Amino acid sequence: MRPLAAASALVLLALGAAACSPGAPKGVDKDTLDAAVSRAIGDPSSCLLIAEQASGKLVYRYNSHTACARPLPACAGTGTGAAAGSANGLQTIDQLLKATLKDGQPRALSCNSAADASRGVGWASGPIPGKGLVYAAMMEGDRAFPGRMMADRLSRAFKDAGL
Repeated sequence: MRPLAAASALVLLALGAAACSPGAPKGVDKDTLDAAVSRAIGDPSSCLLIAEQASGKLVYRYNSHTACARPLPACAGTGTGAAAGSANGLQTIDQLLKATLKDGQPRALSCNSAADASRGVGWASGPIPGKGLVYAAMMEGDRAFPGRMMADRLSRAFKDAGL
């Protein structure tokens, strides 16, 4: 392939990937929301998804698809709210978002993600009041916030960003 053709192909691939990534909810500046979420739960291994409650359409993702796709302990039987995990005790943030879209119930869960208790995972989800949106968030690592703390911090972040 000629250099110009190869460069054109790469540009088209990059534009296609960007088109698939959600931006931000209508009326919200993505950079402002990114900064507010970063202050609230920012970490290389944290993830936040926001979807339209009526359609389930994803309108925002904080962090990469790779960071958001990891199955982690569902923390069943701990925290506030029922876990959305599968039979093996693991869940993904997509599963948590789908469960919250289905029943509209907030969740705040946390537990150890490593057998030696050196790492933890926090899950938080629920509706964003008055906006017709639902969120699901995950934070995993040696300094992960508990689910309730994440929910509180995200509530403030959403207000700061105009949600």
